[in-house]
Amino acid sequence: MLALAVFGIKNGSINAAVELICLFLVVIWLALLYWTYADARRRIADPLLVGCATAASLFPFVGTIVYMIVRPPEYLDDVRERELEIQAAEARLAELGYQVCPYCDYEVERDFLRCPNCMRKLKDPCISCGKPLDPMWKICPFCEAEVGSSAPTSRRARRRRESVSEQPVSGASVRAERTGSPTPTPAPAERGGPASG
Repeated sequence: MLALAVFGIKNGSINAAVELICLFLVVIWLALLYWTYADARRRIADPLLVGCATAASLFPFVGTIVYMIVRPPEYLDDVRERELEIQAAEARLAELGYQVCPYCDYEVERDFLRCPNCMRKLKDPCISCGKPLDPMWKICPFCEAEVGSSAPTSRRARRRRESVSEQPVSGASVRAERTGSPTPTPAPAERGGPASG
């Protein structure tokens, strides 16, 4: 019986060696195909990309080389572990009072109303005591004032109201307040000064 000649080689021993090399290359190609699939599953979260990487390795040897060039540098487990370590470190720093600005990551303190680096507003001050309030709070824990119940008033406005309430109110000023027109200036005789003749 005649042996099948590979590449037209008639010599039996050389033909057997070529067949063994071909078998070896097919086994290596299948092993690379499996390795690409297994490695892509450990590095890539998206199943569609894992399938694309495996399909690319169907091209003998070239697909696996291309995958090795473009594959992510880290395993998914390493990425998750690093993220957990970062979260744990942030939690430890938060317990110690270390906080960062959510906009620029600059170090800020707990009672800062604005970030000194980017000037963005971090917290609102309490209307009555001025202490910084967390946006989620319904009441100020320092002075027990309700948050967002009334508009903030400045000290000048409070002083004006107090001084107006202490002065005697004439009928013209009350009418002016109701209508919004300016209050007429009283004559010197009305003020209690000397009457000119």
